[in-house]
Amino acid sequence: MNILGTSLRVCVDDLDHAIDVYERLTGAEALRFHRGGVAVAAVGCFFLMSGPERELSILRKITATIAVTDVDEALDDLAAVGAQIIAGPVPTPIGRNVVARHPDGSVFEYVDRKQA
Repeated sequence: MNILGTSLRVCVDDLDHAIDVYERLTGAEALRFHRGGVAVAAVGCFFLMSGPERELSILRKITATIAVTDVDEALDDLAAVGAQIIAGPVPTPIGRNVVARHPDGSVFEYVDRKQA
């Protein structure tokens, strides 16, 4: 699998304030979207997330988001190392994603920019 980059997940109470802070720190402009009941802003290498605690508690279990060229290729490599697929692959606002638990117990989201 070809890993293009990693995004850190940050759960925040005040998304607008957090966007101001992270835009200033990264020099990047926020890209906003919603995922279920959660408002998300991608700012540089950060995913800022705000919403109901019941949804954020699930999202906090994912260590990071890893951008890959192809989720299908990632699935093959994840299977080869014994990872457990928890969710997906499913379409997202920017492509497709899959959530996997690695053999050590770490949980990661893998995303590509291919449309389903």
